[in-house]
Amino acid sequence: MPIASSIPMPRPHRDRGIEGRMATWYAANTGKSMQPFQELARRIAGQIPEGGRVLEVAPGPGYLAIELARLGRFHITGLDLSPDMVRIARDNAARAGVAAEFLEGNSSSLPFPLDTFHFLVCRAAFKNFAQPVLALQEMHRVLRPGGRALIVDLRRSASMREISEGVDAMGLSLINRIFTKLTFRFLLIPNAYAREHIEQMLWQTQFSRTTIDEGGIGFEIWLTK
Repeated sequence: MPIASSIPMPRPHRDRGIEGRMATWYAANTGKSMQPFQELARRIAGQIPEGGRVLEVAPGPGYLAIELARLGRFHITGLDLSPDMVRIARDNAARAGVAAEFLEGNSSSLPFPLDTFHFLVCRAAFKNFAQPVLALQEMHRVLRPGGRALIVDLRRSASMREISEGVDAMGLSLINRIFTKLTFRFLLIPNAYAREHIEQMLWQTQFSRTTIDEGGIGFEIWLTK
């Protein structure tokens, strides 16, 4: 069993969805730089069999799911807590002319049968889940045997210098860069997990193999059922 972390866990909170004007701003802001979504989609595509079923948990505006849909004959589903984000993602997929389904739902109670998906991805949202351990257990449940999951999120140990450099690389306007950096500093970092927190949560799941890679301002958590 892992040693208890000396770093306090973030305070308990309700599930955080992005609604209203904030959803519109978030979709427009993140949509200004598609390269990260394209690069991640290419990496994921190599992990999925032709015709494989993919679930993105908390897809937001749907950019990653859409880029993945362009790369292969996959069955792609996105599940988001926010009705506004589901609407935005559906509109974006329709404009892109790709087949991707977006549904409203909660990460701690995935509305899918056992052993449904070949691959699952969750990008920049895990820290927003009210019940992260239950969300991990649900991810395990809906993956097929041997299926893989990838969680990409901010790490609590990211320095403000690293965050500033990362935001500057997004190609945002001056005002959006300032607002985004303040959001990281006062909202995202205080709610992000440390590596020790992730290890403790993974200990409570049944994944056969787990890997935590650190790079830039975040984690990549690879899970195999």
